[in-house]
This record gives sequence, structure tokens and C-alpha cells, in this order.
Amino acid sequence: VCLLESGGFRLDPDSQALCEGENVGLPYFPLEETRFRLFGGTTSVWSGLCRPLDPIDFERREWVPFSGWPFGRGHLDPYYERAQDICQLGPSRYDADFWSDSGTPPLPFVGDRVRTSIFQFSPPTRFGRAYRDDIRRARNVDLYLFANAVEIETNEAGREVTNLQVATLAGNRFSVTARIFLLALGGIETPRLLLASDKRQRGGIGNGNDLVGRFFMEHPHLESGVFLPSNPALAVDLYRRHSVGGIEVYGALGIGESVLREERLLNFSATLSFTKGERYDEALRSDGVRSLIDLYRTVRGGEVPDDLTGHVANVIRDLDDVAVAVSGRLFSPDLPLYRLFNRTEQAPNPESRVTLSPERDRLGMRRVRLNWRLSGIDRDSLRRAHEIIGRELGRAGLGRLRVDLDKDDAGWPPGLKGGCHHMGTTRMHVDPKRGVTDENCRVHGISNLFVAGPSLFPTCGCANPMLTIVALALRLADHVKDLMA
Repeated sequence: VCLLESGGFRLDPDSQALCEGENVGLPYFPLEETRFRLFGGTTSVWSGLCRPLDPIDFERREWVPFSGWPFGRGHLDPYYERAQDICQLGPSRYDADFWSDSGTPPLPFVGDRVRTSIFQFSPPTRFGRAYRDDIRRARNVDLYLFANAVEIETNEAGREVTNLQVATLAGNRFSVTARIFLLALGGIETPRLLLASDKRQRGGIGNGNDLVGRFFMEHPHLESGVFLPSNPALAVDLYRRHSVGGIEVYGALGIGESVLREERLLNFSATLSFTKGERYDEALRSDGVRSLIDLYRTVRGGEVPDDLTGHVANVIRDLDDVAVAVSGRLFSPDLPLYRLFNRTEQAPNPESRVTLSPERDRLGMRRVRLNWRLSGIDRDSLRRAHEIIGRELGRAGLGRLRVDLDKDDAGWPPGLKGGCHHMGTTRMHVDPKRGVTDENCRVHGISNLFVAGPSLFPTCGCANPMLTIVALALRLADHVKDLMA
């Protein structure tokens, strides 16, 4: 095995600069801040949050265009089990009942329209440190640092990779030949290399159907509402990061699978972030609270208030702020409030994509241009999920949810960001007209070129992608070993 690593054992600014690119879609992070070129890659800054995708995420859902994996969740379960150990996680259990007890119960919703799902935290595993000695001791692995793949070369028919061209920032250049080639560069650099390798195949390798780089997916992250519990002593510790048997976990709110099907929604997850004080101060500044104060003062003085209808309308419109202000006045301005922090599934969108720009880096490669786009189904599904959670909180007598998503707004809140989860750009599908790679992660039309990583995902669910990335890599490793036997 010849293992080529773009960086060294520590982050090198010159190597990192090769990640620079251009954003032309939704506001996004500077691209050089979203992935890291060093041994172990972006796991060097990974938060450690893990959860497998849900069974529904693998299905072809008629309301989600381009959805469906080549296999179901059950096929990947054995690899998820192995991935748990590699990511240094606890038991492969993600149901709330397993992790809760009398002191940390899940919220008592009525029915199963809203569910509690569990995320586990890896320590986090820094792969570059945790597995460096294994690489060094392996007699069949040669590691090359600061070695940048800049072009994939094929035979004249374009059906087999013959060699990989490699360049260093120091000016050295060489080629690597092998029986099998695997690209594990992430959801941005993998399509970049395929698109840049266009000497024999116009538009790049594996791009005969103009699919390489398309279907870029992220998990939209944003603060999306405020939960005001009816009981200030409501038990919510399951939803805070805490330790159970030495494993760090927390709970998140999601929508039940039957509801996702009935209402044709994307998958959804929201965590609760405790806040106090600031929400009370914010409520005092609302029109509804100011109108309530004016009404109280005027009526107390025995007068009829001017613009009574307008004041009442303000109070009704800002009822959540009024509830916060009154609760803070009667009890304490530090009463518990919980902000919903949302991470939701993005529907596959062929216009959300990675392409190449004319600008070149120090190695002569064209830089990337990212056009991250969301669609109406993403926004509508997110808004509806909040409506369902708000209604179910009220039905269970747990409190009120103020939704910070305007029904009439066709855009996205300014606080929208991603999770640096780059997925979908070399998606799997058995049909080469609908995917770049096949069910075994092999690039369609190329006999010996395979892809590992999140660019394989046909859909992305709402779970952090790491556990699925590792599970797919284990599955691919087994397949390659069979081919090499």
C-alpha cells in the first residue's frame, strides 16, 4: 500500500493554502477553513459527535428527488459496529431508553410524533495520532508526506487508471503506479481531482454524465427557535452533554419516522442550548411587552388606552415574549430557556455543486468553486418540523416554542451556516446516469478507481457523517482485499 498524504504530521500553512477556493452560492465559511491538509486530515479538529444514519435515510423516498442508496441500513450495520471501535465510542446503541434513567428521562411527549435520539461523543479520536504507529509498524504500507495528487492518468481507452501524478511544494514531481487506486480526499477535493484530470476524458474522469461535483450537500445549521418550559424545574439533563458509564452523550429532538412519511418531510434534528437572562432582556424590548406595560399603566390610572386594538394585536403577536417577561417578573429573570439549534437533512440538488475556477494554486491545479444551494423542500420541511415540535410540546403540557422561521420568508435567516460536512459530490448509484460511483464505490467506467468518504453519500440524513464515513471505508477495504486476493 502506498499512502499519499498532502500535508505533514503538523499543519503547514503552505500546504493548507492549497485548499483555498471561491464561494459563489449561499454564504459559507472560507473554504480553507473547512478541511485540513495533514496526516489524519480534518479529524485533527473534529468535535467527535457521532450517530449512524437512520434506516429511512437509505430508502428511495418519492418526495425526496434523487434519494435512495444502493443498499439498506441493515447492510451497513456490521460496519457501523466496527466503526464504533475505530472512533473509540461506546455501545452501538442510539435509542434514548438505553441511555436514560430516572435522573435523565426523555421529555414525556404524547405519542411518537416527536422522538428523542442520542448522539455519542468520540474523545474525539485524532486519527493522525491514534493510528500513526499502526501505519509506521505496517510492513506493507509506505507513507509519503507532503505528496499532492495533481492528476489521474488513464489508458488510451480511458477505462483503467495507469498512474497518479504527484507534486510537492518543494518542486519534486513523480508518478505512482498501482493495481488499484483509492481516492479519500473528502467531498470537495475528490471531485476537484476528478474534474482536473481531463486529458483523455473531456470534463474529467468519471464525468461522462456531468455528475462529478454535483449534489453537494451540507447540514444546514441555525438557531431556529426558543423553548419556554411551563415548569422551570423540567428535567432536561438528557439533552445536555453528560457522561454515562464513561461515554459522553446527549439527546436531540427529532421527528418520528411515521410523521416524516405522512408529511413528506426531510429528516431533522435539534439540540437544546440552555440560556438565561438574555432571553428575558430580549423579551422586554418586544412590541408586545411594551404594549402590555402601556395597557397596564393606562388601565390602572382609570383611563381607556389609545389604540387599544393595536396594543392588543401586539400582545397577541408577541405572546411568547409576553410569557417570558411575565414569568421573569413573577419568578426570576434567570428562568430556564432553551434555544433550538437545528441540523437538518438537505435534499439532493444537482445545482448545488463543486466546479473548477480558472485560478490555479502553487502546484498548477485549478482551484475549486463551491456553489452551495438549498431548495424549497429544505426550507418548508424545516419550518414544518418546528411547527410539529411546538404543537407536541404544547400537547404534552411541556411549554411553548417560539419558532424563529418566518412563514412568508422565501429566503434563509442570516445565521444559517453549515457543519463543514461536505457530502454527495461523487454519489453512489447503480445507474451511471444517476451516480458517479457504483454500489462498491468504484467510479463508473473505470475498472480500478475507487472513492472513500462522504462524497459517496446519495442522501445525507441529519446525523453527523463521521460514523458513516468510517463504516463505508471498512466496507470498501473488505471489497478491495477480496479483489487483491
